[in-house]
Amino acid sequence: MNKSDTISATLDRREAVPAVLGQHEDFLIITGLAGAAQDIAEITQEADNTFMLGGAMGGAAMMGLGLALAQPDRHVLVVTGDGDLLMSLGALATIGAQAPANLSILCIDNARYGETGNQQTHTAMGIDLTGVAKACNFTTVMNVTSQNQLPAAREALREAGPVFVLLGVTDGPSRRYRRNWDAVERKLIFRRALLGK
Repeated sequence: MNKSDTISATLDRREAVPAVLGQHEDFLIITGLAGAAQDIAEITQEADNTFMLGGAMGGAAMMGLGLALAQPDRHVLVVTGDGDLLMSLGALATIGAQAPANLSILCIDNARYGETGNQQTHTAMGIDLTGVAKACNFTTVMNVTSQNQLPAAREALREAGPVFVLLGVTDGPSRRYRRNWDAVERKLIFRRALLGK
């Protein structure tokens, strides 16, 4: 995404994220922090197939990679923000090197660090995360900034990967959901959904 794309993004994340996600049951979902976690928690009602990170900035992509490698028969979706991903750009290189076909990343880019006070991120200054994903050999890379691209993005997330979809959204509020902050309980719920009782 270049600087002009960020500034001209017109998508409201509260509408665009569920439109791109579609049936959340198609995935095991790991989220980054702040808005991404709130979006997914509210859309899925904190379903058993979701694990939302908190206080682990930069960890979502690598956690998703580990899960994808451990569960090759399940499709893993990492939903994260630009700020979280900028904290771990090396993760994209590692994912590209490992090339897991069952891993997709949806990066919700509002050009803000929502977790730490809404400061501008580097994507507001022209840093192109889709360019980084392309350079890291992701199989499919999409930059989504308009409504008519949402159906194709939803399909892309379900393709053999690794897949990277950047969803350019305005700096409006994310969904708000009173999520369960008990990480141990959420881990056990996620584990049971994954492995059975």
